[in-house]
Amino acid sequence: MAASSHLLPLLLLPWLAAASHSPPGCKIRITSKGLDLVKHEGLRFVEQELENITVSDLHGKEGQFHYNISQVKVMDLQLPFSNLHFQPQQHLAFNINNASISLRFRRQLLYWFLKVYEFLSTFIVTGMRFLLSQQICPSLEHASLVLLNSLLDTVPVRNYVDEHIGIDYSLLRDPAVSPETLDLDFKGMFFYRAREDQELENHAVEPVIKETERMVYVAFSEYFFDSAMHAYFQAGVLAIELEGEKVPKDLEVLLRATFFGTIFMLNPAVVDAPLRLVLQVSAPPRCVIKPSGTSISVSAFLNISLVPADRPAIQLSSMAMESKLSAKVYLQGKALRVQLDLRRYAALHSFSLPFPQLFSLQAPLKTLLQLTIMPIINERTKKGVQIPLPEGMDFTREVVTNHAGFLTVGADLHFSKGLREVIEKYRSTPAVPAEPTVQPTAASTDPHQL
Repeated sequence: MAASSHLLPLLLLPWLAAASHSPPGCKIRITSKGLDLVKHEGLRFVEQELENITVSDLHGKEGQFHYNISQVKVMDLQLPFSNLHFQPQQHLAFNINNASISLRFRRQLLYWFLKVYEFLSTFIVTGMRFLLSQQICPSLEHASLVLLNSLLDTVPVRNYVDEHIGIDYSLLRDPAVSPETLDLDFKGMFFYRAREDQELENHAVEPVIKETERMVYVAFSEYFFDSAMHAYFQAGVLAIELEGEKVPKDLEVLLRATFFGTIFMLNPAVVDAPLRLVLQVSAPPRCVIKPSGTSISVSAFLNISLVPADRPAIQLSSMAMESKLSAKVYLQGKALRVQLDLRRYAALHSFSLPFPQLFSLQAPLKTLLQLTIMPIINERTKKGVQIPLPEGMDFTREVVTNHAGFLTVGADLHFSKGLREVIEKYRSTPAVPAEPTVQPTAASTDPHQL
């Protein structure tokens, strides 16, 4: 087979949202190095797919010559000089050069004159080339376009993260293609599951990816993280409650001493009732990404109450608090995870405590946040959120880099599953049907031989 070229516009319709001018919350760049890995695995799949096609029988007559060629089977197909590369305006181009194919078939020939071997050989070769052009080209397009793009169906476009929130990775616009890269802009917005249609406006800086050294780069703006915290705030789950024995003993003793007068004046009978601390976020936290690091600002109230048995809770105080958390963003598998640590904390005011008493609680409450609250938060967030990557592909050698307003994750890729294994799992389209029996004519022979 001589050279052939197939343009492969990516089938991104399931990902594509209505055209939007909003900046992406998530951007992915696939470099030519990443495409080389996909090409290697993809060509192997295409070769296997074409070896399994069914070639139609060829029969008829030319003058006194009767022929019947049947049971044609592809024994071997090699595409050693084929290439898959980015092509602007067309997304991807798949070129096939100097491919070789081995066939086995049964032939029945009947002719009424002698010394025609060369003619028969030429005729059979021409006929087989015609059959192959009729069978392999559609099968190649089918394997390259439909089956390879079915990998995209394994990417989580819009799915639930947990019982409270989900993530929308729909594509905002057509891919931007250069000779070396393919850039994809995703919405990258978390949503509260009870209000899935509610949109959070994106006013953050648009991520910019300039690097090309790794196979793939994923960028996340401040909007990506802000939308997650906004969705959790809407769900009302940004709260932590400690009661009874869960309250650290040293802090309990200090709080009982601090509020002893208040407790005695309210109801001396409940002085030994268990304490309850409820830390409730009062506004959606905000993320700030700088080259020096990532931080999250949190405003909250700490409500302190007594909870006597079989009686309503008795509130002792409500404190307004401000804290700043440092966030370490990293990849584990396909999941983007965040490890939080308390950087700064301040109890601003209390509705029942004078400033001197409030000031005396600053250090113990900071210890409570560091040693008790932060481990609970990190335990809740350790699952992370999946990055939109096809099934069977994983990241390796990840590097996280902070920029002004966004961060990037550069990584290489490897296939943890074979492409055929993944495609067979999700294959829903029927196999290409065999072409009807045809007869070659002089005009039907392809001069380019596929």
